[in-house]
Amino acid sequence: MAAKSQPSAPKTKSANGLTNGKAAAQGQWGRAWEVDWFSLASVIFLLLFAPFIVYYFIMACDQYSCSLTAPVVDLATGQARLADIWARTPPVTTKAAQIYAAWVTLQVLLYMLLPDFCHKFLPGYVGGVQEGAVTPAGAVNKYEINGLQAWLLTHLLWFANAHLLSWFSPTIIFDNWIPLLWCANILGYTVSTFAMVKGYLFPTDARECKFTGNFFYNYMMGVEFNPRIGKWFDFKLFFNGRPGIVAWTLINLSFAAKQQELYGHVTNSMVLVNVLQAIYVLDFFWNETWYLKTIDICHDHFGWYLGWGDCVWLPYLYTLQGLYLVYHPVQLPTSYALGVLLLGLLGYYIFRVTNHQKDLFRRTDGRCLIWGRKPKAIECSYTSADGQKHHSKLLVSGFWGVARHFNYTGDLMGSLAYCLACGGGHLLPYFYIIFMAILLTHRCLRDEHRCANKYGRDWERYTAAVPYRLLPGIF
Repeated sequence: MAAKSQPSAPKTKSANGLTNGKAAAQGQWGRAWEVDWFSLASVIFLLLFAPFIVYYFIMACDQYSCSLTAPVVDLATGQARLADIWARTPPVTTKAAQIYAAWVTLQVLLYMLLPDFCHKFLPGYVGGVQEGAVTPAGAVNKYEINGLQAWLLTHLLWFANAHLLSWFSPTIIFDNWIPLLWCANILGYTVSTFAMVKGYLFPTDARECKFTGNFFYNYMMGVEFNPRIGKWFDFKLFFNGRPGIVAWTLINLSFAAKQQELYGHVTNSMVLVNVLQAIYVLDFFWNETWYLKTIDICHDHFGWYLGWGDCVWLPYLYTLQGLYLVYHPVQLPTSYALGVLLLGLLGYYIFRVTNHQKDLFRRTDGRCLIWGRKPKAIECSYTSADGQKHHSKLLVSGFWGVARHFNYTGDLMGSLAYCLACGGGHLLPYFYIIFMAILLTHRCLRDEHRCANKYGRDWERYTAAVPYRLLPGIF
């Protein structure tokens, strides 16, 4: 639903200096103009069942100790009714509404009012005002990149409260987890609805809106490409990164605090989940400038898929491992824990180095060394909608010669490590790897479909040179 994206076909700039440039402005860009029956059925299915899926997982932990089958068995055997399960579900509370409002307000203030200062003293970090990719309308949006700063200040406040100020309990998130779910849903649906209305009535740039004539598809996938309020509040950048991903590590810390409160200690499995997922989150914010060139920013419109997904799906389902470990405090054997740690670190290494190789190749136009050698590339050409011919290169060296989306492979290895940290007692914590495998496979196919249409026979030469998508010798 919402995940950290990666651009998958490693390209250098084309002849006119743009990766998608004018071609994107006048040719194929964004989501579909027309909706086929399968896409419409998928959209309606997600709109109907994605909120239920989130509720079911959280309810299963709260009422059935994270068993996914027990609620179904109870309903099938008549031991429980839907009304009984719903009656045991905590409602939204004033306290939860206040917590959530304070949280979103804090993140908006950190995003809007505090220019980045981390880039001034952190070597290698790129922050401050940065330019995004060329938009379909031919504009180049500017972004205030200060996510790392927001993450650091938020966590500084968290630890200051836990050890010095005592304004609230470190378990506050877990203690209000289901009431906060309703607040997150309210925000997700509100911002998605507002974005759709805005796209119709007062878009930031009318040239970057797409209307299919189908309400459900427009609501789900979004109408406006780059909705903004004022000069700096960008819906995509804020909602993709701030309410959900900044919260991700705080949620895990609250789960660890609850485990400490209940059992008197924090298990090594909970430490593993906190550490490995924190690496993922910090990587996202350290490379937030790079994120401006990913699918979420460069291709997706802003609709319910991103708005609700970032507010609800991401913080509630990406943190299932920590939630599970509150109810099942697994203490892993040392050798097993080290194996999980190594798997997670190896996955992160592959993920990061693969993306670095692509960035280096693109920035230097191939005048660099990858694995100590001059990189090889497939020369490509394509014609944009205005009839102009452009040139590009597709990298086939380094990890990009192993598989066409090997960065996704590293991502999946890390995702699997999060799940393995929970042991094998229940299916619930393994939802994440199942979801990520489906999501990233779909992104592979979606990206390759666009590239095949764009490059034609040159793409066939590329796939012949690098025949596998994710797993060498398999897929």
